[in-house]
Amino acid sequence: MRQNTLKKTEMAALLFPDESYALMGAAFEVYKELGPGFLEGVYESAFARELEKRGIPFRRQVSFDVLYKGEPLDKHYICDLVTYGKIIVELKAIRAITDIEMAQVLSYLKVTGLSLALILNFSAHDKLEWKRVVLSGD
Repeated sequence: MRQNTLKKTEMAALLFPDESYALMGAAFEVYKELGPGFLEGVYESAFARELEKRGIPFRRQVSFDVLYKGEPLDKHYICDLVTYGKIIVELKAIRAITDIEMAQVLSYLKVTGLSLALILNFSAHDKLEWKRVVLSGD
């Protein structure tokens, strides 16, 4: 088990480092400007504006079908942003990131076939809280 955990940690450290660094820079700028206390939609709008300003490619409110035995279900997932065509960014304005948010982005990764998601929480006490979530093929 320890070896598997270490492998996932190493992979998280290596997967799309330049893109992740650029996204985190945009997130810190939004947090510096707005601070905590706004609703999630405010942070999404500000983050999108910051991404545009920095020339980072993204799509907002991206819908993905959930397949069952190759057929789409009548349910789908909508993630906040897909950046660079390969990184999901889920924005939050909550007390703290929990296992619920982690499970949410893991589901997004499974549905999309992508490998990396960032959870950015703008309402944690006195800081921008963030998590990198990697879905490996193992």
